Amino acid sequence: MKTIDFDQGIIALAPLAGYTDLPFRSVVKKFGADLTFSEMISSNALQHNSKKTFKMLEKSPLETPYIVQIAGSDLIAIRDAVEILNDIEGIDGIDLNCGCPVPKVVSQSSGSSLLLDLPHLGKIIETIKKYSNKQYTSAKVRLGFSEKIPKDIAKAVEGSGVDFMSVHGRTRAGAYKAAVDYDAIATIKQSVKIPVLANGDITSYEKAMEVKKITGCNSLMIGRGAIGNPWIFHQLKHGENSVDSALKAEIILEHYNSMVEFHGSHGVSMFRKHLHVYSKGYEEASAFRNKINTIIEIEQMRDEIELFFSIHH
Repeated sequence: MKTIDFDQGIIALAPLAGYTDLPFRSVVKKFGADLTFSEMISSNALQHNSKKTFKMLEKSPLETPYIVQIAGSDLIAIRDAVEILNDIEGIDGIDLNCGCPVPKVVSQSSGSSLLLDLPHLGKIIETIKKYSNKQYTSAKVRLGFSEKIPKDIAKAVEGSGVDFMSVHGRTRAGAYKAAVDYDAIATIKQSVKIPVLANGDITSYEKAMEVKKITGCNSLMIGRGAIGNPWIFHQLKHGENSVDSALKAEIILEHYNSMVEFHGSHGVSMFRKHLHVYSKGYEEASAFRNKINTIIEIEQMRDEIELFFSIHH
């Protein structure tokens, strides 16, 4: 276990359902991310020993420290989930999701709906902290449900004993469309003594520098801004404004190879959605997309990726 060096400032990969699986996490970890989180895990699914859920908990050997994010609202289910995670080695912390805007999650009173009941949110964190044998307890929040209440959230989360928190600079009502309010993240940063990770629309090296400046946070969390753009971690690690296309090609191949290694031949079709994003803006991108949409053979797909991305650098 490596302690997380918040004084130095870290760059974390946010949990993103359907994207930040083990292959993607291992790639960003190899190329510069300091901290990775599992995809969001339902405490109920853990409680019911779902096989699919246990597969989602697996981590790459590179992932240390590694934090599992859970969602839920029922204190018994949360406690049971924590006790199951206690028996799994290689997990360094448990993060509570208090930000997910998806209706299915919100309707179960978890995710961002916890922001409507801060005392209960506090009880959940206290429950995690009480039963967990992991080094870190943390929470990922938004600025509020429909109203922005950054100070109240900051106080409730810090008061319940987390070691750090990450803040997505929108309300639940703002979904992923509204402008990110970096000033409100700065308000949270100023209201607490624990480390705060700023999150939301960090899509480039320049933007990351700007967000650090506005929020006063020396640690950042990048989620959707890393999809199709995982080299942003390399840039931030090495202070580089741009990335050469040879490195991009190397990272894309590495991502493909780890996808196939983890998911088997099913990884080939799963990787198409990533290739659609990776090829954006390249000449011949639509012809390339049409071609790869029908490929199911591991080697053939690898050849097409090598050919397309090496021609373009």
